Amino acid sequence: MSRTRTYFWRTFRSLRLRNVRLYFIGQAVSASGMWMQSVAQLWLVYELTGSGTALGITTALQSLPVLLGGAWGGVVADRFDKRRLLVITQAVKGVLAGALGAVVALGVAELWMVYAFALLLGVVNALDNPARRTFVSEMAGPDDVANAISLNSAMLTSARIIGPSIAGLLINAFGVAPCFFINGASFVAVIIALLMMRTEELHRTELVKKAKGQVMEGFRYAWSAPEIRLPLVMMAVIGTLAYNFRVVLPLIAEEFDGGPGLFGTLYSVMSVGSLAGALFTASRLAATTRFLLVSALGLGLALVGAAVAPNLLLEYLALMAVGAASSAYTSTTQASLQVGSEPQMRGRVMALYTVVFMGSTPIGGPIVGWVAEDFGARAGFALGGVATVVTAVLAVRPALANRRQTTAGADASADADPARSGG
Repeated sequence: MSRTRTYFWRTFRSLRLRNVRLYFIGQAVSASGMWMQSVAQLWLVYELTGSGTALGITTALQSLPVLLGGAWGGVVADRFDKRRLLVITQAVKGVLAGALGAVVALGVAELWMVYAFALLLGVVNALDNPARRTFVSEMAGPDDVANAISLNSAMLTSARIIGPSIAGLLINAFGVAPCFFINGASFVAVIIALLMMRTEELHRTELVKKAKGQVMEGFRYAWSAPEIRLPLVMMAVIGTLAYNFRVVLPLIAEEFDGGPGLFGTLYSVMSVGSLAGALFTASRLAATTRFLLVSALGLGLALVGAAVAPNLLLEYLALMAVGAASSAYTSTTQASLQVGSEPQMRGRVMALYTVVFMGSTPIGGPIVGWVAEDFGARAGFALGGVATVVTAVLAVRPALANRRQTTAGADASADADPARSGG
């Protein structure tokens, strides 16, 4: 087998599984619609207010339920059939998107209405995200989960290239309402894909029975395991201050004298880098702590580069680097957490990941929005970049300590096992 064919097979190996292929097809359609809605929603808020703070509040409201109820959503994911749960959440998301489109089309949209729809979508996401992230493990199994996560990231990134570009064209030509209607219809593809899956081929884990204290049990488990605690703590800081691109990019577009078309283009350029980063990560055979730290450091440096880029061409290049490092970092974090956690705790662990990644936005979104509005859009990027670089550097020492502890534990286990120690 040639080197090119080996690389190709290694990168796309989880697609040999029928359920994974079905899921990715459905998600590709739906994710494109979601990105169209994301761009349209933020542009609608910007048209209504012209305020960076309002953009931050919109993002915060959509993430607030994840922050407050995301851990409980992880308990739900561990207790119930994830495929059935996802069918329900996709249907509700479709209804919300269609309703928001109707409000806009009728010309009665007000800021508080957009805030309300963002909050309701956040409630659904609090249940949807832990189930969706852990369902990847059930489809792919332990041997292919890291690859499936990276390919899922690549698929979502492809949607982020397509969705914002289409949204920019539609908004210029027809306004924001069509974006919401198209997104509502796109969830049908996910529901069909979920219903067509072969359930006997899923790697299902035993459902957790209802009991008191399961949320706190998840917290204690995550904190007691160093290999889980470190990625979560890193993401808590980086997710709060660095992953607020949607707040900063409309202001960056305005700084370069652009409108919704440039806004969509900036999103798409960053997504091209994200696709490259996701595919590179998928080609790796395992998620390592070293790659986690390197990708975090790269993300921080790229954000600093985006903050100081003097012209649009260099801004494009910096945003491509931001996308590549961002995708590599999030994919590696998710794979590390899923592989390192016990199956019965996986839903709660991934719920905590969702909380620190998406749920931190209610804190970081308004902060970054205020910084970008008062000190310039570039300051919003600079804040996230510096915070990410500092976090990556500070994480090196505990990462090395975890590695030494793991190595010592493996050596002790080998010494205690005659078959392994040669006794």
